[in-house]
Amino acid sequence: MLLTIRHETVYRYTEPLTYTIQQLRLSPRAEPQQRTLDWRITSSGVHHPFNDAFGNLCHMLTITGQHNEVRIVAEGSVVVAPLHLGRLSQAGEFLPLVFTVPTQLTQPSPAIIDFAHRHLIRAANSDNLLALATAICDAVAYQSGATLVTTSADDALRLGQGVCQDHAHLFLACCHALGIPARYVSGYIDPGNSDHAESHAWVDVWIVQPDFSGWISVDVTHARFASDVYCRLAIGRDYDSAAPVRGVRRGGGSETLSVRVNVTATASDQ
Repeated sequence: MLLTIRHETVYRYTEPLTYTIQQLRLSPRAEPQQRTLDWRITSSGVHHPFNDAFGNLCHMLTITGQHNEVRIVAEGSVVVAPLHLGRLSQAGEFLPLVFTVPTQLTQPSPAIIDFAHRHLIRAANSDNLLALATAICDAVAYQSGATLVTTSADDALRLGQGVCQDHAHLFLACCHALGIPARYVSGYIDPGNSDHAESHAWVDVWIVQPDFSGWISVDVTHARFASDVYCRLAIGRDYDSAAPVRGVRRGGGSETLSVRVNVTATASDQ
C-alpha cells in the first residue's frame, strides 16, 4: 500500500518566545515492511538528526530569536507491505525483556492486574491478544478530548473513556502485569470510514507460538492486527518515549496547539 501523508503541527502564543527546542519523532522507521519513498520535515529554526535509545530517527529542532508561532510540517510517501496476522519479520536490537518494564503511564494497578487476569488468562497468542483488545475497547470507550497525554492506564480504566494512546497504555499495563513483553508504537493510519484520527498509537507484543516467535503488531483501538495501512514512526515504552513532538520553550505566554493530519492510501506495485 502507498501511504501519502501530511502532518502539520502549529503552536501559537499570546506573547513572543525567545527560544524553542523540540524533539521530533516524525520520520518513518526503517523497517523491512515499510519503505520511505520521500520524506521531509519543514519548519523555521535548525534541525539536527539523531537516533534515540530505541533506534527511532529523531530531529532536534531549535529556534532562537523572537517568534510567536512554531509550525512543523512532516510529509511524504511510504510503501507498506502486507503483514500476516500483524507479524513483524524483524526482532530488533533489544531483548524483548527490555519492554517488560512499567512506566508511570503503564504501571499495573490492582485494578489493571485484575483486568489482565480476567481477560488474558492464557499465554499470549494472536487470538487472546485480540480478545484483550476487545475487552479494553469495551471498558474504555473512544472519546476524543476525554484524557490528556499525562493520563495513566489506571486513570483511563477508572474514567472509562480515552483515545488510542490510552488503549495502548492499558494494553501495555495488562501485558506487563503478566510478564509479557510489549511496546508502544506511534505512527499514522488510513482511518478508512471511521471517525478516528490519522495520527495513531498501537502496540507490538512479543509472542512465542509453534509457528512464530517474535513481535506482532496489534491496533488496540480497532481490536485488529496492524496491516499495510499503518506507517510506523517510533517505538518506546509509552507515549513519553515515542511522542511525535515534545519540547520546552522560553516565554510565549499562553499556548494554542493545532494539529492536522491527512493520510491517503492507494494500491501500490512498488
